[in-house]
Amino acid sequence: MSSIAVIGGGYVGLTTAACFAHLGHDVVCGDNDAERVRSLSKGEVPVLEEGLPELVAAGLASRRLSFVLTAAAAAKTAEFVFLCVPTPQGENGAADLSIVEAVAREIAPVLRPESVVVNKSTVPIGSADLVERLLNENGAVPGTIGVASNPEFLREGSAVRDFLEPHRVVIGCKDTEVAVRVSELYRDLRAPILVTDAASAEMIKYASNAFLATKISFINQVANLCEEVSADVREVALGMGYDPRIGFEFLHAGPGYGGSCFPKDVQALLYSAQTVGYDFQLLRSVHDVNQIQHDRMVEKIANAAGGSLDGATIAVWGLTFKANTDDLRDSPALAIARRLIDGGATVRAYDPAAGERAAGLVPGLEVVSDPYEACDGADVLTVLTEWDELRWLDFERVGAAMRQRRIVDARNLLDPAAMRQRSFAYEGVGR
Repeated sequence: MSSIAVIGGGYVGLTTAACFAHLGHDVVCGDNDAERVRSLSKGEVPVLEEGLPELVAAGLASRRLSFVLTAAAAAKTAEFVFLCVPTPQGENGAADLSIVEAVAREIAPVLRPESVVVNKSTVPIGSADLVERLLNENGAVPGTIGVASNPEFLREGSAVRDFLEPHRVVIGCKDTEVAVRVSELYRDLRAPILVTDAASAEMIKYASNAFLATKISFINQVANLCEEVSADVREVALGMGYDPRIGFEFLHAGPGYGGSCFPKDVQALLYSAQTVGYDFQLLRSVHDVNQIQHDRMVEKIANAAGGSLDGATIAVWGLTFKANTDDLRDSPALAIARRLIDGGATVRAYDPAAGERAAGLVPGLEVVSDPYEACDGADVLTVLTEWDELRWLDFERVGAAMRQRRIVDARNLLDPAAMRQRSFAYEGVGR
């Protein structure tokens, strides 16, 4: 088994470190946040991710997993150094590589000969070459360090399963021998391994996320058309999904895509296209449709409130960008809540995982700890995240708490017939 350093103790880095330790490798995870290192060393996992706390605990107990302060401390004895650090969206849409660059400079002088530095962060095309240059300029002996791209395809809420049961492993490197060494780390997973050049590996990651975002924007446009022609988008998506060329995944109409990946990756790919003078028209439309979908949800809610948000009380169920995660980054639910408040509404919200943190992100948002309390005196209830527990609440109690029995279900989570049977005016998306 190999010695691995994982730089970054966030969502991707922690999952990568814990899973590699589970596969039998010796893993040191380095982070520059001293409090995070202390917490992780005690087995305290800061993200909501099924199976991850158990893997971290097992790794600590077996001593295959440890946490240290700084990237250099983690990298100095490792055969493989995985960069799993944030690449946030910059002002112009480009990915901000400042943390990647800083880590490359930090670890360069301590890297052992023949070690391999692997980009697992989502990085623009050409980043492997950038990392290699920075390593050589900052103390690494030229020609002794391999550099590869190994993008992650982890979905929040199922990241552990996605790592251990991947659809594919992509490794991009100009040196075939280095690529083979990286591939050996994944040998026990029995997954298809694609070895290619670094630029193609980096493009595969962006193109994959952009395509999934395209499916979401497409089905949302179909849903909007369904409303005009009295069709049901859920039946339409079902009929489409049985075609194996299309599939069922990401054909769920709703308020638009969000999270830590799709919005910034769409923008980053658009920026990459612009830098080489290519007009990626389709992807621009995908982004525009997503923004328009937010407006459409706000319009639905305003109509349900009687035509105006001013003075209305809106109950919101769900604030995370999707269910089974506590991630609020680029959540369409938060974007819609902000617009409701800007329109003059009082917004009272419930989320089972991230309510308190959401209150600090949206000025004027009132967050409560109970879904029924959110409905107290509400003119409209809107479902903005598809938490399964919301299906099974006592809707007679919900209706009794509300000023008016009106629901805007932006996730098509509830049964329209059952809601109407309980005297709710129900509005879904594309239904």
